[in-house]
Amino acid sequence: MTRKDAAKRILLPGLVALLPALAALLPGRRALLPGLVAFSLLLCGHASAQERTLTLVSWGGAYARACEKGYIERFERETGIDVQIEDYNGGLAQIRAQVDVGNVYWDVVDMELPDMVRGCDEGLLVPIDVDELAPGADGTPAADDISEDGLTECGPTNLYYSTVVVYNDARIGTAKPQTIADFFDLEKFPGRRGMRRSPLANLEFALIADGVPLDEVYATLDTEAGVQRAFRKLDSIKDRIVWWEAGAQPPQMLADGEVVMTTAYNGRIFNAQVLEGQPFVIVWDGQVLDTGGLVIVEGTRNLEAAKEFVRFANTARAMADVGRYISYSPSRRSALDLISTHAETGVDMEPHMPTSPENVSRALHNDWEWWSDNGEEMNERFSTWLAR
Repeated sequence: MTRKDAAKRILLPGLVALLPALAALLPGRRALLPGLVAFSLLLCGHASAQERTLTLVSWGGAYARACEKGYIERFERETGIDVQIEDYNGGLAQIRAQVDVGNVYWDVVDMELPDMVRGCDEGLLVPIDVDELAPGADGTPAADDISEDGLTECGPTNLYYSTVVVYNDARIGTAKPQTIADFFDLEKFPGRRGMRRSPLANLEFALIADGVPLDEVYATLDTEAGVQRAFRKLDSIKDRIVWWEAGAQPPQMLADGEVVMTTAYNGRIFNAQVLEGQPFVIVWDGQVLDTGGLVIVEGTRNLEAAKEFVRFANTARAMADVGRYISYSPSRRSALDLISTHAETGVDMEPHMPTSPENVSRALHNDWEWWSDNGEEMNERFSTWLAR
């Protein structure tokens, strides 16, 4: 929904209420009254139509398409509610601004888990009781069907994705990267690197590449010496980094030869591999496994429709249907068995999922509690480091 639409929703009811008084003041009011009543009904109908529209803010690209094909189109058909999708690059700043001024024009937002927790704690998001959600595909109550680390007071997460290192096999040469350490090795693999303009995952990658065991990464980051160590490692490749912000950028950077290697979301790379035939190879070593979900913005004027949408999107079927268009694992246990092959190409999805046994063995599970507590400080330090 645009700001203009939000303004209409506020102004139209008041305008409709003024019509009878306006008719009483006008000359020839008896003749004008039928027309004014018809105009009033037209406005009321417009306002009613607006109430059947939701604004969903998500990550765009292949992921947004997977959500559209997986469950949004079916939700629209079954409920008559129109879902308008807008893109963003994450964070809470825009939501804070809307809530603070009382002009909320986003209804539902697809959000990373640390922001879900922080936004909920700040009162920016609507609490959602897990008992309101549908049971799993096998009848298991939602609280038991959804992964334990995916339950928050403002709603559950609905998928797992990972940030991985990727290279273009057609451009890399004879030696192939095998580990996160190879990403930081400019001598063995010269050339530019792509990284997300965010400390999230980059600090973890830096420490893993510097020899910190997976189970000690966050304990190390919990110290000042550990944070400095991570930034020193990033310093070693800083002048060769091309920064990206949107998930669609890394595949394009690889295809164009702008970078030799890049970090990326695994699902975006899967889409380029399967639908576009790109010779991209994922290095699963040290992948940062993360999760996210749908939240409702506090102050939305479409609260009931937003709740209906979130409940729909958090069913096992909806999660599984998304997993048949992009290689993100559902957070519901009962949804895993509903995923088999890619809906359009017939490719077996299991080997491409970040939680498959082969891929998850060297994964670092994002510590959302650490990021929820330290995210703001790390964002400031990262911005300062970038500006140096």
